[in-house]
Amino acid sequence: MDPIAPAIILDRPQLAENIGAVARAMANFGLSDLRLVAPRDGWPQERAWASASGADWPLNAARVYDTVAEAIADLTLVQATTARPRELQLPVLTPREAVEEAHAEAVQDRRTGLLFGAERAGLETADIALCQTVVTLPVDPRFRSLNLAQAVIILAYEWRMRIDAAAPANFRPGPEPAEASSVMGLYGHLEDELEAAGFFHPPEKKASMVQNLRSALGRARFSEQEVRTFRGVVTALSRGRGRVLEKIARQKAQSSGKETA
Repeated sequence: MDPIAPAIILDRPQLAENIGAVARAMANFGLSDLRLVAPRDGWPQERAWASASGADWPLNAARVYDTVAEAIADLTLVQATTARPRELQLPVLTPREAVEEAHAEAVQDRRTGLLFGAERAGLETADIALCQTVVTLPVDPRFRSLNLAQAVIILAYEWRMRIDAAAPANFRPGPEPAEASSVMGLYGHLEDELEAAGFFHPPEKKASMVQNLRSALGRARFSEQEVRTFRGVVTALSRGRGRVLEKIARQKAQSSGKETA
């Protein structure tokens, strides 16, 4: 069973669209506990559901509080996200370090939360004082401003990586790689046609050229169908070369006939 994911606490969020985008970011990475502190335009707001693009469950279960203190009452660790320097002497962590700390609490069945400030002004010092650590994203100092949902998704992603870092499975299984005998047949077919076309020049370099071709083609790990397709390409090109040679021979024959006449 996965440890309890952090609650996402939005302090005085202003725009319904941003709340919906936060819900979407949470759903992407498996978070569902959304807490709203004194949303400016009240709650619920239809525009939030429209912005969530189907990620309805964090919004449907969202809880509303009057103060940050009420929103965090059941949590044992609260981390404040802010890029502004404050006079408070709290540990300052990166998102990855913060998630490590939250995970260590969660595996002991303790609830944690990530606190985000309002879009325009961020968190108040009085609210940060209720937290145990500060989380600061390593953004470029020339432009520290992040959209609310962007900040949430970075922390949500780090949480997901902490509990499940594996790459997702393929959407569908790919074809099996071709057997060596099929691949060697392709090599032989291609090399014979290249020999006929005069590609291997000078002759003493043929061995190294063949080796390089086989190494490059081998990295592709062709399927059986791809081997057949590639051999069809080689055949088509060789037949085209044959037609060119026949045309040249006819032109020479015609020229010889005119000279004789």
